[in-house]
Amino acid sequence: MEAAAVFASAPPLSTKGQSYSSFSRSSHCIQLLQLNPLKCKPSRTFSVRASVSSADDSVVTLLDYGAGNVRSLRNAIHFLGCNIKDVQTPEDILNAKCLIFPGVGAFAPAMDVLNKKGLAEALCAYIQQDRPFLGICLGLQLLFESSEENGPVKGLGLIPGVVGRFDSSNGCRVPHIGWNAIKLTKDSEILDDIGSSHVYFVHSYRAIPSDDNKEWISSTCNYGDNFIASVRRGNVHAVQFHPEKSGEVGLSVLRRFLYPKSETTKTGASPRNATKLAKRVIACLDVRTNDKGDLIVTKGDQYDVREQTAENEVRNLGKPVDLAGQYYKDGADEVSFLNITGFRDFPLGDLPMLQVLRYASENCFVPLTVGGGIRDFTDGNGRHYSSLEVASEYFRSGADKISIGSDAVYAAEEYLKTKVKTGKSSLEQISRVYGNQAVVVSIDPRRVYLRDPNEVEFKSVKVTNPGPHGEEYAWYQCTVNGGREGRPIGAYELAKAVEELGAGEILLNCIDCDGQGKGFDIDLIKLISDAVSIPVIASSGAGAVEHFSEVFSKTNASAALAAGIFHRKEVPIQSVKEYLLKKGIEVRM
Repeated sequence: MEAAAVFASAPPLSTKGQSYSSFSRSSHCIQLLQLNPLKCKPSRTFSVRASVSSADDSVVTLLDYGAGNVRSLRNAIHFLGCNIKDVQTPEDILNAKCLIFPGVGAFAPAMDVLNKKGLAEALCAYIQQDRPFLGICLGLQLLFESSEENGPVKGLGLIPGVVGRFDSSNGCRVPHIGWNAIKLTKDSEILDDIGSSHVYFVHSYRAIPSDDNKEWISSTCNYGDNFIASVRRGNVHAVQFHPEKSGEVGLSVLRRFLYPKSETTKTGASPRNATKLAKRVIACLDVRTNDKGDLIVTKGDQYDVREQTAENEVRNLGKPVDLAGQYYKDGADEVSFLNITGFRDFPLGDLPMLQVLRYASENCFVPLTVGGGIRDFTDGNGRHYSSLEVASEYFRSGADKISIGSDAVYAAEEYLKTKVKTGKSSLEQISRVYGNQAVVVSIDPRRVYLRDPNEVEFKSVKVTNPGPHGEEYAWYQCTVNGGREGRPIGAYELAKAVEELGAGEILLNCIDCDGQGKGFDIDLIKLISDAVSIPVIASSGAGAVEHFSEVFSKTNASAALAAGIFHRKEVPIQSVKEYLLKKGIEVRM
């Protein structure tokens, strides 16, 4: 497939740190093939060639086929005291003492890479022998017979069933993004610490429980209907959620897999039983260089980031890596970086921002999103870089999702004009390779008041608060270039178009509310969250805990984002969540 050409095996990471307790396992292999005949038949060569590895038993073998953010999992493994050996050949799989397969991206390109490199047969042989294995997200889905994603596409065939897309007709937003509860169906060992806590999911496709695969299932999750959240048979485990992005609870899952024989201290129980998908509270960091060239976190007042002083210096609210780490400890469900500095003339040359992602991901085990400058560009030497290459570098540096702004506006305008999906826009390219759950579109509209909704061709709303001259209606004009240029497209039209082009989530800002602290633009957020079936993140205007409960109570927003009130410590993240709990709104604690 075309997309598969993007993937390349990641080079081994240099690792530091001491060795820990070994993975002492029985040499006796339970033949899973007798229990559940495999569709993927390993060759005789693969069945007998596994040899005793001389590598240290504390080394974890990682099957990273080169798509998406695997850096976070690497960081989690190192954080827990293990070293990593990357799979380069089928023999690396067969000689592994302990194998983790962090599938990220789309089903078809992943299977294409596994088949072309001869890794699929080795993987089947390894799992068939009941050797220590952990699949994550797509690493779970690929174990099934096939997937409907860009398909049907054949999987490894180890577990009966077809991976299908969530049904959005029942009101569920697709992708399924966020912190949800799971229900244990049998002893899984590695999930012992989850209890009543939420774990982080991000996917559009899932496997459904059936009589044929029920012996595999160790937990389920409800999102519209019940789907398989994890499987376990013997030493073989796989989870649909991301433990490396599920905070301390997720780290406990990895710890129990990596150290099955050791005494493990249970993590603190959640103070409230998780029952369903939680509303997310996101901390946003606007990052740019100040006049001295230092990379800092700043915050605009209607997008103006300079202090109203004689010096007119860039507002400095802290260092990005330090703040990201603090927000992780404070309970932020995600951390979003928006790069608003001038590097965007040469995105891949912005080494400081890439370093911010790399360092932040070392200690922040929740999702990281980055936006700014993700588009096609040509450098000073005349070399062309595609938006896909730019996004890939961000993913490799630690981003879980990328946010596209101006480039998505131009793509939507062209699509609405021609009604043709060219597949060439940054939005389409990245979502095709990494899945739409990895692509956020940031919309920056400003309110334009109207006396009569028929004055414009764009969708308008009757506003809660009339305009300066008593206008009762408004439409929301989209802008580009940091709000400096208005475009002939409304927020409603843009949201509908980018959903069709492959966006998995919308970050909905409002220039009029930015930095004002008077609350989110409920009229705008309700308009957009009712119009699309993908998750919407409310942004701009938060100034008090009541503003968060208002936006979740009055709109269908899936998450709410804030910046200044967190940076200035006016409203702690924990206070927001405690208030939401009191109002009966599900959050992760």
